[in-house]
Amino acid sequence: MKVMVTGGAGFIGSHLVDRFIEEGHDVVVVDDLSTGKKKNLNKEAIFYKVDIQSSRLHRIIQKERPEIISHHAAQMDVRKSVDDPAFDAKSNILGLINLVECAVKNGTRRIVFASSGGAIYGEQVTFPASEDHSTHPLSPYGISKLSGEHYLYYYQKICGLECATLRYGNVYGPRQDPHGEAGVVAIFAEKLLKGEQATINGNGMQTRDYVYVKDVVEANMAVINMKANDTFNVGTGIETTVNQLYKHLLEITASDLKEIHGPEKMGEQKRSCLNTKKIYKDAEWEPTVLLREGLENTVAYFKEL
Repeated sequence: MKVMVTGGAGFIGSHLVDRFIEEGHDVVVVDDLSTGKKKNLNKEAIFYKVDIQSSRLHRIIQKERPEIISHHAAQMDVRKSVDDPAFDAKSNILGLINLVECAVKNGTRRIVFASSGGAIYGEQVTFPASEDHSTHPLSPYGISKLSGEHYLYYYQKICGLECATLRYGNVYGPRQDPHGEAGVVAIFAEKLLKGEQATINGNGMQTRDYVYVKDVVEANMAVINMKANDTFNVGTGIETTVNQLYKHLLEITASDLKEIHGPEKMGEQKRSCLNTKKIYKDAEWEPTVLLREGLENTVAYFKEL
């Protein structure tokens, strides 16, 4: 089967490319390398350096004719979306529309869309949040991801395109960029290993559902060939405060740096945690990597850089 992965040189996308190739699929990677890295590219994949907003995308999809597209290319930084909502919308909404139009016109059967459970629900009312929780995103990033889901619903109903949406928790692990993708685990791990002081935003009591990248890849594999058009949370159902996360990383890195707090950031939720019973029931997926193990693997990766 031929699979296209947009954002395939990025953090999650590159791990997914590796997994598809391991399964014997033909893989095409589309990435403009604005945040993705050449070193993440699998040599067995066909690579096109192109922005998903580009008119070139049509020619690429017309040539390659992917049966399935895994869409991970995106503006991923919540804070950047707050600073520049228009830039976020161009990438995450207009880029998606361009991609899906090309896909529909060239026979793509299915799209798996990387959405955000961490940003779409807004300040949660119930914990953990199931997929039918109200959606009141507090950032332009969350709004653009929710808009993407609505556009895919339209293309599914009007054009017959199969769509699966995965609402990720806070994904972490090897290859996460501590500079470009705003991943707190990567930021803390790199700073602590270098002996540099990390700053916790606000009081550090904000919670997130941290899910390891290997588990996220397996969630993608679980839904890639499903016929169902549906939306699934991908997380652990466990809340972890930023303070708890920092303490874990202090211990793993054997750092004696103290806990320093800075001002709160606009657009950040207070609590986030995802219910994953639906994907377990429908696709038999559940997370297997505990937080401590995943953090140890991530720190080991940064030590080797």
